[in-house]
Amino acid sequence: MDLSQYKKAWENQPDEKNKISALDIYKMTQAKSTSIVKWILIIGLLEFAFWIIINHFTSGIEYNKVYEELNLTYFFKYSYYLSYIIVVIFLFLFYKNYTSISTTDSTKTLMRKIIKVRRTVKFYVYFNISISIAAIILLNILIVNTPNGIETLLGIDQSNTDSSNMITIYVASQIIGAIMMILILLLFYYLLYGLLLKKLNKNYKELTKLEELN
Repeated sequence: MDLSQYKKAWENQPDEKNKISALDIYKMTQAKSTSIVKWILIIGLLEFAFWIIINHFTSGIEYNKVYEELNLTYFFKYSYYLSYIIVVIFLFLFYKNYTSISTTDSTKTLMRKIIKVRRTVKFYVYFNISISIAAIILLNILIVNTPNGIETLLGIDQSNTDSSNMITIYVASQIIGAIMMILILLLFYYLLYGLLLKKLNKNYKELTKLEELN
C-alpha cells in the first residue's frame, strides 16, 4: 500500500490507529534506507578491491617501461597511493553513514541523514571524476615538457619528418580519450551508485509526505 492509499485509509480511522500506521511507514522506510546505504558501502568496498586488482595487473605491463624512461614512475606510484587514501576516507564516511542511519529514531533526523548520504556519494563521484581529469592533464603536461617526451612515448624516430603529424594525432587522441573516459566513469558510477541514490531519494520523498500527513 503506497502513501496515497494510507492517507485515504487514515481519514476513516481514529487518531490512535493513524499514529500506528505512520510508525509502520516510518519503520519500513528506515529499513529500506538502511539497506540502500549498506549496499553503497558494499559497492564501495568492491570498487576499492577492483581498482587494487586492476593496478596490480597493469603495473607489470611492457608499456610502463616507457614511463620509466620518461621518469614518470613516481607520478603513477604516488597517484595510486593518493587514490587509495581517498577511497579509504570515503569508505569510512560510507560506514559512518550506514551506522548512523540504522540507529535513527525520528523522521526528521532520518531525512537529514538521507540528505547527508546523498551528498557524500555525489561528492565522491564528482571528486573521483575531477581527480581523473586532473591526473590526465598533469600527465600530459609532464610528457610535453619532457625533452622528446611525446616521441619517446609514441616510439617515433626524431629524424622522421612526419613526427609533427604524429604529435598532433597524439594530442587529439588524448582529448578524445579523456572525453571517453569521463563518459565511461559517469556511466560506471551511475550504474553503481546512481540507481541506489534514486531509491534513496524516493524514500526521502515518502518521508516528506509522511511529515505533511502528520
